[in-house]
Amino acid sequence: MSGYQATHIDEISAEKWPYWAPIRHHFDLKAFGINAWRGGTGDEVIKKHDHVDTNEEELFLVLSGRATFTIGGEEVDAPTGTCVCIKDATAERVAVAQEPDTVVLSIGNERGKAYEGGWDTSYLEG
Repeated sequence: MSGYQATHIDEISAEKWPYWAPIRHHFDLKAFGINAWRGGTGDEVIKKHDHVDTNEEELFLVLSGRATFTIGGEEVDAPTGTCVCIKDATAERVAVAQEPDTVVLSIGNERGKAYEGGWDTSYLEG
């Protein structure tokens, strides 16, 4: 048995969920939430929400296209390659695709329960 899986994002439930790639579920990940959201111009690729009840931090990475995030009433232009990190669980957030074939990766977990330390720590802090 190998210790890894590799799957192209377009193969993760694209037929059943054209706007959502349930990555965490696909790989049965337990340490953090991770999903990708697909959309065309004008589509909400990240639905309006907050994390008041869960105290979750989120990181969004625009994999393709361009999105406009509105976070706590402030707009952020996010072209391909942009990372948007939201630590304030009370901040309402939403993202709308500004180009065709926009894909946004979302990663999150409850603050204080996230993975701590690892191979990268010695390089980044040492």
